[in-house]
This record gives sequence, structure tokens and C-alpha cells, in this order.
Amino acid sequence: MASISSSVADGGLAETLAILERLVGFDTESAKSNLGLVGEVEAYLTRHGADYVKVPNASGDKAALLATIGPKIDGGIVLSGHTDVVPVEGQAWSGDPFSLRRADGRVFGRGTCDMKGFDALCLAMIPEFQEARLRRPVHIMLSYDEEVGCRGGLDTIARFGRDLPRPAAAIVGEPTSMQVADAHKSIATYQTLVRGKEAHSARPQLGASAIEAACKLVAELYRFADAIKTTTNPRFDPPYSTVHVGTIRGGTARNILAKNCVFQWEFRGLPGARQNSAFTRLNAYAAEIANPNLRIETQIESEVPGLTAAPGSLAEQLALRAAGAEHTTTAPFASEAGQFQKARIPAVVCGPGSIAQAHQPDEYVEIAQLEAGIEFMRRLAAELA
Repeated sequence: MASISSSVADGGLAETLAILERLVGFDTESAKSNLGLVGEVEAYLTRHGADYVKVPNASGDKAALLATIGPKIDGGIVLSGHTDVVPVEGQAWSGDPFSLRRADGRVFGRGTCDMKGFDALCLAMIPEFQEARLRRPVHIMLSYDEEVGCRGGLDTIARFGRDLPRPAAAIVGEPTSMQVADAHKSIATYQTLVRGKEAHSARPQLGASAIEAACKLVAELYRFADAIKTTTNPRFDPPYSTVHVGTIRGGTARNILAKNCVFQWEFRGLPGARQNSAFTRLNAYAAEIANPNLRIETQIESEVPGLTAAPGSLAEQLALRAAGAEHTTTAPFASEAGQFQKARIPAVVCGPGSIAQAHQPDEYVEIAQLEAGIEFMRRLAAELA
């Protein structure tokens, strides 16, 4: 593979598209390594004389990067994007998902919208950030495993204020059509395993059906979902916290009480809602129905904190000025922004593209959105110079 082009006319659209083409060319589905892409970006950063830190995961097959432009001091701004993408298997693409295509004012490819488009424009702006003689640094953070629990940026965030400069604000570039989102819901995902005792269905009193118990548990979750609809926030759609059961499987035959059943579910909570509230409710109900022939265990797969609005925060002020906007909105998805906020780094979400295109076959981002993102970055650089 050829390396990312280092020719920069004006740090604008042409360079953004050249970098985006290279990033899309790497299949970085969350189940796969992102080291090929990371190595490509490292070479690009080195050619531009940008300092960076590589933060590998425990197994060494993935890594995050944090590049710093400007003085190595506290008080800068971190631009956060992720490198992983969702799978393409089973989707009807009209072309190669990992080959950038341009048509009708759009660029197509897996990750163009979510969110390699943002990654590319951040990297393309490095020469302009360098020329701006920044008084406060810009940090470009590229994480991994965002699509499977937002885990890949945690090790880097934990180092801020320790051996890495502590940013004063974070802008997470998830697709918001370049609107500034100051709040989003939390998400917690779970897997519940039910183990029963097999018996012939003609004599059910001799066993315990894992499927029957699972159905009761699922029904309890939806009773809880109905109960929490009374707490609302009109900024969100829907305006309440939600519970969803996505998969359920179990049993071996129609006339055998199921020995095992497993279901996967999630809780999406309004900012301020207890993230473990559904988990606690289910565990309490599980204790009520359990017996010596029936065991129930719920495993926590991921917990991503919500983002709570913080009117007047530095992140909000900078992002609104850079976007040329007067008002904030909310994001209908979870992101790494809540993790920054939990680490006491004010955060907002603002990036090119529409969430309606994310994860879809023939995923795309509008060229106009990338151009708006470039102008956003230029205004941000002026704020920090």
C-alpha cells in the first residue's frame, strides 16, 4: 500500500479526501486489529513533525494514538475520534466498502460518516494548526473499540494530568451534521444467562424451564421500561430512558424443558438516570424466581456514561463559536464524550455527517459536511492562537 500523501495545498478538502481514502482502505471492524491504520497515521505524523503517544491495549493487537500540536501544556483541546467501524457482512453494498468512491457530492465507504471523515479532517488540518502558532495545544486522539463499548480511549483519558497534558475541553467528532450536541443518553449492555433443569414436557414438575424463566425476566424488564417512561426530558427523542431486549435463544427441542437460555439487552438512560437501575431491578426479580433448579446470572458487557448538559462550559463555548452556531442540541447515541466528562473534562459532540448514514450499506458523508468541518477547525485554531 502507498502511504498517505504528504502534499498539502492548503490543508483543505483535497488533503482531507486523500487521507480519508487511505483510512477507509483499512478494514478496522471492531473485531479486527487497527494496527495497520495506526502505523499509517504514525508515518503521517512523523512526516509532519507532530509529536504523538501510542497507547496499546493489553493484548497488543490494537492501539490508540494521541498527537499534540502546539505547546505541551495543560489547557488544550482534544479532538476525539475512533478508528473502528461496524461490520459490513450481510449488507448490500453497491461497491467495495473499503474503497472510497465519490459521486453526487458524497464520498462512500465504511466509516466515511462514522467516523473516519472526522479523523481525516483532523489529520489534514495539522499543517494549519502548526502554522497558527497555537498558545494552547490541540490534541488529536484516535481510539479503538468505540463501537463495542467505548473502551479504547479510557487508558489515554486516564493519563491526562499524569504523564500527558490535561486538556481543558474535548470535542468528540461523532456525526451530528456539524451541530453542537451538549448531551446524550448513557448506554449499558448486558447478557443474562438462565440455567434450568431438563425434563420431558409431559412432566414439567420434574424440571425447570430456562426459557420460561427468561420470558418472565424479559417481561419484568419491559414492565420496568413502562414505569420509567414517566420521567421525561423533552430534549430527547424518545424523551425517556429505554430498555430493549435484542436477542434470545435457548432450548433443544419442543418437548424438552430448556436447560439453558440466554438473552442480550440494553438500557439507555437519560442524563442523570442511574445507569444500573435496570440491572438492579432485574437482579432483584431474579432472586425472587430463582430456585435450586434454576440459576440466573446477568453479565455486564459495557457501560458508557451519558453526557450531561453543562451550559457555558469551555467545550460548549468553543464549539459554538467554531460552528458559527447559537444553540446546542442533543445526540441520539452514546459516545466517548461522557467518559471525558466523567474525567472532569468538559465535552461536547460535533462532527461531519448524519447519524442516519452511520452503520448503513453505502455509508457516506456529504462533501459539504467535510468542508464545514474544515472551516470549524480553522475557527478553532484561531481561538487557540
